[in-house]
Parts: sequence; C-alpha cells; structure tokens
Amino acid sequence: MRRLSEAVRGRLADTGDEPTAGRVAAAVRAEDRLLGDSEVLALTDTLHADFVGAGPLEPLLRRPGVTDVLVNGPNEVWIDAGNGLTRTGVRFPDEASVRRLAQRLTATAGRRLDDAAPCADARLPGGVRLHAVLPPVAAGGTCLSLRLPRRHAFTLDELAAAGTVPPEGAALLAALIDARVAFLITGGTGTGKTTLLSCLLGRVDPGERMVLVEDSAELSPDHPHVVRLEARPPNIEGAGGVTLRDLVRQALRMRPDRLVVGEVRGVEVSDLLNALNTGHEGGCGTLHANAAADVPARLEALACAAGLSREAVHSQLAAALDVIVHLVRGPDGGARRVAEICLLDRAPDGLVGVLPTVSFTASGAVIAGDGAQALATRLDHRWTPGREPS
Repeated sequence: MRRLSEAVRGRLADTGDEPTAGRVAAAVRAEDRLLGDSEVLALTDTLHADFVGAGPLEPLLRRPGVTDVLVNGPNEVWIDAGNGLTRTGVRFPDEASVRRLAQRLTATAGRRLDDAAPCADARLPGGVRLHAVLPPVAAGGTCLSLRLPRRHAFTLDELAAAGTVPPEGAALLAALIDARVAFLITGGTGTGKTTLLSCLLGRVDPGERMVLVEDSAELSPDHPHVVRLEARPPNIEGAGGVTLRDLVRQALRMRPDRLVVGEVRGVEVSDLLNALNTGHEGGCGTLHANAAADVPARLEALACAAGLSREAVHSQLAAALDVIVHLVRGPDGGARRVAEICLLDRAPDGLVGVLPTVSFTASGAVIAGDGAQALATRLDHRWTPGREPS
C-alpha cells in the first residue's frame, strides 16, 4: 500500500494537477491495471484521504456523533462520541506519517508546523479545530487533536430530551435570554459549554444583532443576524496578530445588541466587563472553571493580569454579570448536563461571591437554593421556582 501511495503521489506531482478523486483513480489504474472496479474505488478513497483529507482519520471524522479525534503518536488514536474517550483500532504506519499529516493539515489552515514552530492551533476548512504538537515537545510522538464542529445547533427541547437539562431548567435558561441578563456558561473541557451557548443564542430575538468574538470560530447559533469576529495569531515574523482583546474593542463599535465572547481566557475579560457595564445587556460567554464557586476567583486572576486592582475587578464584576450556568460531565466521561445555576452576589466587604439558586441532580431532580427567589425577581418572574414549564 505504501509503495502504491508513493507511486500515485509521484504521478500526481509530475502532472502538477490537483489530486481530485478522479485523478487519483486514474493514477491508481495506471499503476496497476489488474485491479477491479471495487478495489480501485476503495484504494481511491483511501489515497484521496491521504493526499487531501485526514488520511486514516477520515472515517472517524465522518462517523456520526464523534466530537473529538485524538492522536497520541502512530499507535494510539482515540475518539469521543459522547460517552467518554474510546481507543480505536486505527494505526499509522510510522511516526513520519503522523508528522506528515499534521504538517499538511496545518498548512491548509495557513499555519506553520516544523522544528522551529513545533506547536500549532488552527481552524481547518469546514470548521474542524486542529491542535498539533511535534516531537521532541511531544515526547511520545506527534500529537493531533481534532475537534469537530456541531453539524447543527441544538434546541432547548432537544437538550432536555437528551437529559442535559430537565424541563424546569430549560424554562429557566430560556428566561435568562428573554430577560437579557448577562451570564457565563462554565465547566471543564468537553462539558458542552459551546453547544449550550449556541443553543441559547438561537433563542435571541431575530431583530437583535449579535457580535460573536472567538479565538477559533465554534459557535453556531441558529439566528438570522450574526456577525463573527475571529482572532488571528501573528505570522512568522511576529506581525499581524489580532487578539481577543482587540476584537472585543472592535465589537463595541459595531452596534451589538448582544456581545458574545466564545471563551473568556485572558486579559480581554477586563474589556468585556467594561462593555457589560456600559449598556450592553444580555452579553454572555464561556469560561473554564471546575465549579461555579470558583468563577469569581478565576475572573479576578484574569482581570488582575490585565492591570485591574482587586477592588476594581469585583466592582466591575458586581455590575456586569448576573448569572453562572455550570456544566459537568459524568464520572465515566459520559453524559454532559447542567449541574447548577447561580447568582453572583456582592458581600458587604465588596467581594463578589456565588449564591446558589438552582441545582439539578443526575436523575433530573430540581433543588432550589437560597437565591432562587432573588433570581426569579431578577428575571422579572419569567421563571418561578418549582413551577413546571407550560
């Protein structure tokens, strides 16, 4: 197979033509005229994926339900199809083939991956998120992480049917959007923060203009008026980079009805808090956090790194954000679900803390906390604790 692949690659290189499926098939037949039609089709599909697709990973990327494909060297390929990580039987011939695939995919995104730049983060055509690390930084061999975009934005009814949130929780989430409160969706990696945010943004009034600011475009809300801004790393010379902080500032000049930051991860948090304090209601975003109670400290650390004092951070935070929606994933890496919804509350000492309002058990039970009535008031009673959705 490797010999045939190299021979076909050589034929296509000699002609200089784009390696379309038809040209690959013609090159296969030219190399071995004894092959039958079914064999040619199978080889063509494999070789075409090797030349312009994701090689042996292509069938995994096409598999329904797969959200992540992870490569740890030539002999370990894992997938996540919603039930935790599962090791597959896919193997690469050798380390060189993994490295070649990583470099080719990175190049299609206009990025560089070599010994001088051994790490790359990029978005491929079609929306797949790529992260690659070469040896010796990756001691066990070239590592690839591919995250697939959602094929469609879920509705709240679909998430409720999947057990991500109980019906009463879905009604509460809908009320957050309708009341234009500012909120963050938090959780660990792979808990479904982007999926839930896309779903909620699809409920925004069609007459409103949303400006999405993302490091890599992943949000896919079903909404008629969405403006997308995507960060850009600097080029090889270190010039031309556009940061999330730059984009948040630009977004404020684009008349947004809703300002959305796909993932708050750095100094841009100070600009976001400032924006939400200047009349931009209903802003939202996602944030990595292990628990809802950790969110104020996490935001404090990010904002202090941007130059704000602790007192200024908490003053901004108290006025800018209202609600935290926290997601978790089952201990086996399986079901993703909304675990709790909390209010941000400023204590007499001026520091912002988290006030538990509603929590949801794995079985779907709804438990009202101390802040449930305060949240109902903040939502103008669009939601009432203990009331089933109509």
